[in-house]
Amino acid sequence: MSFFNLPKQTQVNKSIPKNAFDSYINSKQKKLFVDIIERIRWTNKLSVETINLEGKEISEIQIFEVALRQKDNIEKLLEIIDKSIPYHIIFVLNFQDQVKISVAQKHLHPTNENNTVIDWTFKSEWLNKDLIKYQLNLKGTLDSVIKDFCIQLSGKKEDVDLSLNELVEKESQIEKLEKEINKLKSQIKRTKQINQKVELNALLRQREMELNKNHTK
Repeated sequence: MSFFNLPKQTQVNKSIPKNAFDSYINSKQKKLFVDIIERIRWTNKLSVETINLEGKEISEIQIFEVALRQKDNIEKLLEIIDKSIPYHIIFVLNFQDQVKISVAQKHLHPTNENNTVIDWTFKSEWLNKDLIKYQLNLKGTLDSVIKDFCIQLSGKKEDVDLSLNELVEKESQIEKLEKEINKLKSQIKRTKQINQKVELNALLRQREMELNKNHTK
């Protein structure tokens, strides 16, 4: 049965050999594929042919279930897989009794039709299988299916009126501000001069206000 309890007509259930990505990786990355990933299975395909939903920017959504030998560095390997396939992929990662869900918003590379560019990756924490409550709501368009799913993963239900690109921009800005805030806090701890501390603290308060605004708008 599909992880998301999807309609039978969406089922693919094909094994994807890890060497299918050899042309996109170097020898070090190839070893990581072997060491980290046990198997990859293409379980479902969501498209106009399987669920009678079209999309303006998204023509297909694939579901890949990935059994892991270990958790470390898996994000790097998912990026390789994602960049090599032009369709949106929802990854269901399995490690022992835990599951993690990941999906990237991406677009075609402007000069290399064999690659895509990842704009942002929405992902859950590692959770016990029984605690996974994410759902694929198959209504509207394929674009709205992905957008709804990304909002679920972000945990920000208040962003329902944003477009997917706006949601990506917001998440990117939040990450940028969080990194800058952490950097400022480290600088303040190291700084000895009072006047520099005052300036850095003022900038820190400004960035924290901006971050709070991004979280609440």
